[in-house]
Amino acid sequence: MPEELTIGELSARSGVAASALRFYESQGLITADRTSGNQRRYARATLRRVALVQAGRAAGMPLEEIRAALDTLPARRTPTRRDWERLSRGWRTDIDRRISALQALRNRLTTCIGCGCLSIDRCTLLNPDDEAAELGAGAHYLRRDSRRAHA
Repeated sequence: MPEELTIGELSARSGVAASALRFYESQGLITADRTSGNQRRYARATLRRVALVQAGRAAGMPLEEIRAALDTLPARRTPTRRDWERLSRGWRTDIDRRISALQALRNRLTTCIGCGCLSIDRCTLLNPDDEAAELGAGAHYLRRDSRRAHA
């Protein structure tokens, strides 16, 4: 088994398009060495790093957070199960917050979320007695429900 992978091999093994791999490289998520002919060669450990990027993206993590997590790993070593457990623990709180916010949004999609924009007949513009108007601008009920769901 070769020690290094071409971009085509990495793409085939990871299931990630070569264009995405080039993007990941441009964003500092993965690195490649170059041959004398300027072709990319990836260490085998890059397969696991790509998997971690994909897991982070599936969880909705911003690329900056994924990069910060990957920066804690040794560059040429395949991340271990312990590495993944440590990284995923760091993401858990943010994922839980996102889940709470999405559940609150789902539960309020057909009702007022406190800013009036999704409830035209109760909007502060059309209904000046709207109690949420006293709270100022923003989706107050959505934020409140999101905090409750997370607690």
